[in-house]
Amino acid sequence: MSGARDIFTRPARLAVIAPYLWMALFFLVPFGFVVKISLSQSAIAQPPYTPVFDLAAGWDALTAAFSALSLENFRLLISDNLYVLSYLRSLVVAAVSTAILLLIGYPIAYAMARLPRRWQPLAMMLVIVPFWTSFLIRIYAWINILQHDGLLNTTLLALHLISAPLVWLSTDTAMYIGIVYSYLPFMVLPLYATLAKLPASLGEAAADLGASPRRAFWLVTFPLSLPGIGAGVLLCFIPIVGDFVIPDLLAGSGSQMIGQTLWLEFFTNRDWPVASAIAVVLLAVLLLPLLIYERVQRRQLEG
Repeated sequence: MSGARDIFTRPARLAVIAPYLWMALFFLVPFGFVVKISLSQSAIAQPPYTPVFDLAAGWDALTAAFSALSLENFRLLISDNLYVLSYLRSLVVAAVSTAILLLIGYPIAYAMARLPRRWQPLAMMLVIVPFWTSFLIRIYAWINILQHDGLLNTTLLALHLISAPLVWLSTDTAMYIGIVYSYLPFMVLPLYATLAKLPASLGEAAADLGASPRRAFWLVTFPLSLPGIGAGVLLCFIPIVGDFVIPDLLAGSGSQMIGQTLWLEFFTNRDWPVASAIAVVLLAVLLLPLLIYERVQRRQLEG
């Protein structure tokens, strides 16, 4: 009997262990290499950093390699305004973009959740349709729309809203347009999933108690949708901070986001240690909102 029980519990144990093995193999191990490179020094060699661990060289060689590691690259990130301003700009752009996405995405998700059941799958499909096209192709399409003689200026001129073509490309406005367009589904879908689960009887009960529709929304619907808001904010904010393609193609060159700085260090300057240090700090910064969200969710469950 115990043998049969072990057979049935073994798949369950594997199901529990599998995610941890996946994370260890495809996240922790590669990240360990990145951390090691961030503690190394740049060199004109292949690979372009020293020291390089050679397991066949013996314990003394490994000890010498470990002793050569230093935090110099992280000190550089703190002392050089280029990196500090890149981090700050990325955080500001991500915060502003996420706020815009929430202001646009919440009404869309709310309207989708209030549609008749037979129309909700169609509305969800319309939100997901952009994913069927390559991300890069969609960004290049916005370049054609926003260029000097593009569709946007042509439409505004035809409507007599402007007297001369406006400059859209290579501006922060173009960057925010591209970001909001690209990440809107990531905000709408978790909000819709939360709002669609709320029973309509809650609003009816609030109305029976004398609450106006606006008051019922702010006192009942909005607080219950906070988990969806948190999920949507995280799904948008975290990738926007490290975004490279949209700022590089649509924004100006006046100031760089951290994703562009990371690319510059890796592929132009060939300074892998500094680039790895940038990546390590970026991951540490992005882990903070995740930890805050997890702690808030735990308190809600315990409460």
